Amino acid sequence: MFKVSLKITDVVKAAFAFYLLLPFAQNVHAQKTVSAGVELDVLPYLTGGYFGAVWVGKGHVRARVLYTKVNMPDFIVKDGFTNNTIRSFAIVGDYFLKEEQEGFWFGGGMVLWDGKIQSDLQLETASYQNFLLNSSIGYVWNLGNKFYLSPWAGLSVRVGGDKTVAVDDDSFKPRLLNPEMSLKLGYRF
Repeated sequence: MFKVSLKITDVVKAAFAFYLLLPFAQNVHAQKTVSAGVELDVLPYLTGGYFGAVWVGKGHVRARVLYTKVNMPDFIVKDGFTNNTIRSFAIVGDYFLKEEQEGFWFGGGMVLWDGKIQSDLQLETASYQNFLLNSSIGYVWNLGNKFYLSPWAGLSVRVGGDKTVAVDDDSFKPRLLNPEMSLKLGYRF
């Protein structure tokens, strides 16, 4: 047996994502120009985490919902701190230069980070939460058989949440700007 534990914030996140994607999803069977798919991102898996995204799109635009866990490498984390683990939920929109949703794209959206961190003493684990605005750019290469690769880069700016987190006898300050880059593997339905 396993236990399912839902927080009200999880339900609100899911309802919000459903609300944003509903207009796209209602037209999936009615119009053949609407596409949908899933994506995996390499970077979270390299850090011992995970990533999953679903998307729907039509023409030049696409809406994505993603959930990820990243264990930040210590060389990225401020000196004196370790074990910075971030669970992220995001809702983003993308715009493709080509109507076929291939080639260059750019996008942006809202991101919620639920983080945990320890000092180098590792006496206690502190939790923090940040809200970010993200912008990103990438390129989609179709591989055939509905698979594609998408290298991308992005920048997120913290717009709300915890600015200082007390950890043991120290204070951790989440970064204001967070650059990212990685490679996604996608599948179109």
